[in-house]
Amino acid sequence: MKTNTAAKTLVLVLAGAGLAFGGYWMGSNHGATESPTVTAGAAPADPGNNVDPKTGRKVLYWHDPMVPGHKFDKPGKSPFMDMQLVPVYADEVSEGGVKVSPTLQQNLGIRYATVRRQESRDAIELVGTTQFAESAAEVIQSRVTGYIDHLYVRTPMQRIKRGEPVASLFVPDWIAPQEEYLALKRAGNTALAADARQRMKAMSIPDGLIAQADRTGQSQKHLTLTSPVNGVVTDLAVRDGAMVSPGVTIAKVAGMDKVWLVAEVPEALLNSAHPGLAVEATFSGDPSRKYAGKVREILPGVSTATRTVQARLELDNRDGSLIPGMLMRVRMGEDKPVSRLLVPTEAVITTGKRSVVLVAGDNNSLQPVEVTTGRDIGDSTEILTGLNEAQRVVASGQFLIDSEASLKSILPKFAGAQQSGNGNQTSQPASANAQPPQQGQQANSPPSSSAGKVYHGLGKVEKVTAESVTFSHQPIPELKWPAMTMDFKKPGKDAFPDIKPGQDAEFSFRESNDGYKLESVTSAGRGKR
Repeated sequence: MKTNTAAKTLVLVLAGAGLAFGGYWMGSNHGATESPTVTAGAAPADPGNNVDPKTGRKVLYWHDPMVPGHKFDKPGKSPFMDMQLVPVYADEVSEGGVKVSPTLQQNLGIRYATVRRQESRDAIELVGTTQFAESAAEVIQSRVTGYIDHLYVRTPMQRIKRGEPVASLFVPDWIAPQEEYLALKRAGNTALAADARQRMKAMSIPDGLIAQADRTGQSQKHLTLTSPVNGVVTDLAVRDGAMVSPGVTIAKVAGMDKVWLVAEVPEALLNSAHPGLAVEATFSGDPSRKYAGKVREILPGVSTATRTVQARLELDNRDGSLIPGMLMRVRMGEDKPVSRLLVPTEAVITTGKRSVVLVAGDNNSLQPVEVTTGRDIGDSTEILTGLNEAQRVVASGQFLIDSEASLKSILPKFAGAQQSGNGNQTSQPASANAQPPQQGQQANSPPSSSAGKVYHGLGKVEKVTAESVTFSHQPIPELKWPAMTMDFKKPGKDAFPDIKPGQDAEFSFRESNDGYKLESVTSAGRGKR
């Protein structure tokens, strides 16, 4: 009897242990089935098997829109907020970029361009201004004391040809030596006449005047000064009747067969310019006419205002078509062609610290790519790194995209991105290290909202404090928020005094720098509070 009782007791103990183990095993497996696996900042191991049975679309992962940096490989309830996880479909994702629908592209007037490779000469394009060539200037001076008997040139900046008279000079000191010379010649005293002729040359009487005195038998009282070059009278220092002495400048004539062109060379391109380098210049009034020349010299000194160095160029102007003060475009250098990667200059967004180009991807996505730019060639800009040939980039409408799609929130993530030689970027998720908010608290980073826009919601008031109001609200489609419970900041401690927990209310709010702030709260069946 005692033996049977002990056996029955052992059987009951073993059965109880088995039931306890089975219950523990079932509970463990049931819990694992209902709780999603958190893989913060990483996609599921095998996303190819995740297909939404309702839509048939491929699901990359599930996430909480309030904490987008944390990804889950199964649907379920969010561990952070009182809401269900939301699927992210493969055809909706554009990592680090923005999607713009075809309709919006048309409305914004977005135009695309193709990255192209082109051979161009390694030349510098500059702008310069023409000047008189000081090396071709001639000075007309008096070698004797005399008086201006007549001026043929009346004003400065008057054109004059070589050999044309400038002034007639009356020289009284030349009369006596000529009379002596003529008297000795008429007396037949050849030796003394030769000595008198040498004295006239010593007194700077030109050979032409002596020869004229021999022909006419009369002394020559006037000396006509002529222009030695074709050019422009830039300086006229005397008037009729003025007395002049040896060394006094009567006029200055600038030759026009050559002109100088002073161009501003950027400091960064100074090594590409050197004396003797061939140049080609064009004038906007006649683009078909080209003027050839060379770099005469690089002037010492850098302008602190423009960070440029002046290059003095010399252009051929034998036809006299160039005059001082003309603004001309200059192409400096004629080296062998170089293959360059080019995009339209308007496609490059320069932020001051870096240059960015919007690259078109699949599914109407636009990806900001940081590039290194080279020199400007016409209406195009050279790309040194960041892009590949045949890629499509946005050539117009970038700033409208910035405004419409909040591109400013995308570009800061791009600051730490590392660019590879083939144009692909590697960046860390912006919210990988973010601390998720607890249930009932407000998330700091909304998934997609435009700062300043007012949103509307409908829900039940759960809690009211001096700083915030807690709502269990219905879904808000504008923000892609499902139904959940969260806090909204009040604009002031005394705002909405009649709102009490348990009421159904309509409310409006907007995003601010410190979270979501209520604009209005209207109780069901009442007016605005």
